[in-house]
Amino acid sequence: MTTTRIFFMLLSMLFINWSSAQISEYELSLKVIDQRTDSPLENAQIFISLCKCGGVTDNNGFFSIKLLENTYTINVSYIGFREYSEQTVLDSDIMIEVVLSEKEEQLSEVVVRAKKVNENIESPQMGVLRLDAEEIKKLPAALGELDVLRGMTLLAGVNNAGDISNGLSVRGGSLDQNLLLYDYAPVFNPTHLFGLFSVFTPDMLSSVDLYRANIPSRYGGRVASVLDVKVKNPYTDKFKLSGGIGLVSSRLLIETPIIKDKLMLIAGARVGFTDFLLPIFSERLKNTKAKFGDTTLKLLYLPTERDQLSFTSFYSKDFYQLDLITRIENVNAENNQYDFGILNGTLNWTHSFNDKSHLRTVLVGSNYNPKILFTEFESDNEIEYGSRINYLSFISEFSKEISGDIDYYAGVQATQYRIHPGSLDPGTSNILPVSLATETSYELSGFANANWRPIDNLSFSAGLRYNHFAFVGPYELTKYDENDGTVIGTEIFEKGDSVKSYDGIEPRLGVLLKVGENTSFKASYARINQYLQNVYNSTTPLPTSRWKTADPNISPQIGNTYGLGFYQNINDNIIEIGIEGYYRDTKNVLTYKPGADFFLEEFLEQDVVQGQGQAYGAELSFKKPNGKINGWFNYTWSKSRLRSVNENLGDRINNNQWFASDFDRPHVINGTVNLEHNRYSTLSFNFTAQSGRPYTVANGFVTIEEIAVPVFLERNNGRLPVYHRLDLSWNIHFSKSKENKRWINDWTFTIYNLYGRNNPFNIYYSQRGNNVRDNTNFGSSPLGTYQLSVLNSPLFSLTYNFKFQ
Repeated sequence: MTTTRIFFMLLSMLFINWSSAQISEYELSLKVIDQRTDSPLENAQIFISLCKCGGVTDNNGFFSIKLLENTYTINVSYIGFREYSEQTVLDSDIMIEVVLSEKEEQLSEVVVRAKKVNENIESPQMGVLRLDAEEIKKLPAALGELDVLRGMTLLAGVNNAGDISNGLSVRGGSLDQNLLLYDYAPVFNPTHLFGLFSVFTPDMLSSVDLYRANIPSRYGGRVASVLDVKVKNPYTDKFKLSGGIGLVSSRLLIETPIIKDKLMLIAGARVGFTDFLLPIFSERLKNTKAKFGDTTLKLLYLPTERDQLSFTSFYSKDFYQLDLITRIENVNAENNQYDFGILNGTLNWTHSFNDKSHLRTVLVGSNYNPKILFTEFESDNEIEYGSRINYLSFISEFSKEISGDIDYYAGVQATQYRIHPGSLDPGTSNILPVSLATETSYELSGFANANWRPIDNLSFSAGLRYNHFAFVGPYELTKYDENDGTVIGTEIFEKGDSVKSYDGIEPRLGVLLKVGENTSFKASYARINQYLQNVYNSTTPLPTSRWKTADPNISPQIGNTYGLGFYQNINDNIIEIGIEGYYRDTKNVLTYKPGADFFLEEFLEQDVVQGQGQAYGAELSFKKPNGKINGWFNYTWSKSRLRSVNENLGDRINNNQWFASDFDRPHVINGTVNLEHNRYSTLSFNFTAQSGRPYTVANGFVTIEEIAVPVFLERNNGRLPVYHRLDLSWNIHFSKSKENKRWINDWTFTIYNLYGRNNPFNIYYSQRGNNVRDNTNFGSSPLGTYQLSVLNSPLFSLTYNFKFQ
């Protein structure tokens, strides 16, 4: 045998041995246990993707199988427990301990709707962003707080006005173009602490749905989106206590049965005192004070097997003192103290005629009461400004599933708005008291929606909503000259008299076409009328901003939204891909005239203009919901523009040319990664980057008494620097390794703005001086720029969380 042949034989043997090693078989073993009792779970369902194999656990909670070396996704499910899903690399014999936690809060639902794994592919509803409480908990947020609004800003097409902002901008819309509901009750100021946190009590959340395309017809009143936040149902047969203690806020949650299997209670509260922290983050905040709190209570009563009664109460309170806000004209105050109050209540009765027919009746009340206190210089006197919104609504909705391919719902809604625009109590000051007249209006609506799948690959969701809006007396209507706008008279309306009414028909349509098992196209259209609007001339609404319903001088906004999307799930639904394009045209958009001041303004209509709005863009998103490494990435390209249509030269904005709205962000990138190394530790990163917010650059200056005064002729003709930020959250579950499962605790460490990015909130102009940046100016102009950055350093937080059951 020649040397060459021997060499090739040895080489072949090595290759065969190497190949055999690459396709080795290993044993995968699972032990499934109950988190609360630490006992094994028999007959737990095991499904392993790729091999499409599995089985059930034995009486000791064990399951084992031999598989070829590869990467597998293991899914474990058990009735009444949260499903477990994790991706595992099988390159040796391994043993995995699976700990399942109870899923009790979902058992109280009379109506149960299962969510399909590929619902994003098969539902004709377009533009829906959905997070459950577990997903929200993974999001890094300011100072360690679980936060709905900040979590939503990590998703495609959702932004705010900066680090401190009182709401959301969805697809280029203004903050008041979003309907925020907390168990059916509207929330008019959804934030604490200057906009850093949302007011929703964190531990009480069950789910959050954001609709922004063909909004279901059961919702109305906002042209851009609906954020529907649901509170947990307190289905429990034992007392439970949980909460957290942190640097910024502390929380407490109680769940307990009152009458076994009949009446149950859940109550959560949160309080925050941050006065000592604020000077650490910024020298400009040394005189700032801030306190906040919120509480949510829900009672659930099950009188029969087919009836469910619930009552939800929500209260929120904020108090903070600022020296940063410009003082109000004619009020000589040392500082401004802001006092917000929200009190909501929801009574909900659901009756099931059978498993496919249900009637839901809801009564909602909401009271929003913002106040400002001005402490006069060298005096104990306080001047108080206050306003109020009272909201009442009745909803009744019947739903029925005719077959697996057809279902529908229909209902009615009646709403009353009572707006107290503002009053000024001067106390002992010589300033005259002011009290603006109360405005009352009613909105009556009927709505219906049907989902129909005529063939397997084609589905429709069609809805229609009709609104009748009436603005009623008592009211004193001011009449103006059409040529110069001067007041020419008034008309008096008695209580209940019709002052002005509007009617609106709102069609909604969604179409789905499946072109494969995991691929679909969607198209949508929605028309919505908005009768309630918020008017302000700052970056974000303040307590002095005015809420205004439609009246004879201010018409309702009318929005038409079109959408087209492509969706695909790949690698056995491990990764979800979506591409959505949208275009929204809005009429009667409300904005302020140059130089407008809304504080206690009796003739508000003279300080605003109504024009046109456009918002369009495209959103690309990737989502990996399960596995040890999970998260999502999205990129949005968009434009948001406004235009006035006034003939009067003094009322025009940018000479009636299109200009960027305050929420125009051409480029936005968001990414979230969760590293769930094991059940004891979770590490999360969030990165966001976006085009800077538009702001107004001075076109020149004039000199008045040797002082350079900037002159502004155009609006939003400049743009702030690019905004970007990285956040970190680390959750450590020490208690899960202990034998005592009744007491569970963990720690959450959070860093907001990890690398200390100095993101500007705004840029102001002033004469050059020692405290003014001179690197941005107008050549030889005596003006320089001053940049305001609210959060320009990392914010650290440590929170201890506990649960007793």
